[in-house]
Amino acid sequence: MEILKGAEVSAKIKEQAAQMLSRLGEHVPKLAIVRVGERPDDMSYERGATKKMESFGLRVQSYVFPEDVSDQEFKQEFHKINRDEDVTGILLLRPLPKQIVEADIEKMIDPSKDLDGISPSNIAKVFAGDSTGFAPCTAEAVIEVLKANNIPITGKRVTIVGRSMVVGRPLSMLMLKENATVTICHTRTRELEATCRDGEILVAAAGRAKMLDSRYVGRDAVVIDVGINVDENGKLCGDVDFDSISETASMATPVPGGVGAVTTAVLAKHLLCAALRRAGLEG
Repeated sequence: MEILKGAEVSAKIKEQAAQMLSRLGEHVPKLAIVRVGERPDDMSYERGATKKMESFGLRVQSYVFPEDVSDQEFKQEFHKINRDEDVTGILLLRPLPKQIVEADIEKMIDPSKDLDGISPSNIAKVFAGDSTGFAPCTAEAVIEVLKANNIPITGKRVTIVGRSMVVGRPLSMLMLKENATVTICHTRTRELEATCRDGEILVAAAGRAKMLDSRYVGRDAVVIDVGINVDENGKLCGDVDFDSISETASMATPVPGGVGAVTTAVLAKHLLCAALRRAGLEG
């Protein structure tokens, strides 16, 4: 089984990003990372995104608010970030605490700065196949992994396990745009094992540690593991039992070191796209 490492895909995106950045002259785009509270997974993603932006030569600033910030106060502060001319794009770390009405923030965010595809406008564009809408970075990272490794998507049977608006549903639309034949499964799908085995490309995005083992993987399938979980030993793992599929799958992404490394590279690419659009230089 060939291991599809995210670092190599990220390096290819970095080359594209360097060309995009050169078109902006002296202007360096700025990412605003908005975090509420101290959730470990949010802070981990924030560190990774900050490191990636800096390695791509981009500016980044974190805006951190206490866990108990009121809905009104957070909206006031978010409005300022949203309107700040120096901010090219925004990454809002979610889920937000219960006292904040997340749907209101999704409607507030400027679609041209919404780099992770949370605004109704961008979601609608993704579902309509309109490439001017920003797709969620993780969903797009899956496509980037496949293309960077010259894995054909057109005409392939793609099975996606997971139906969230972060990965499963938008990814199904991106796959359809690439002319794949898509099946979306979830934890309540009947005959889940057989349905997964039918996929020539299997994407695991269910959010359950090591849920998919060799019983779910067809012979020579390509397996993309989007899950990020912590196992019983406190180690990071995906939704796939990686060791068990080595004799069945032809290729697979590891966790860590797979899709996650590409997600932040896609975020950087989106930031540069936003800057080029604002400058009227896209195309």
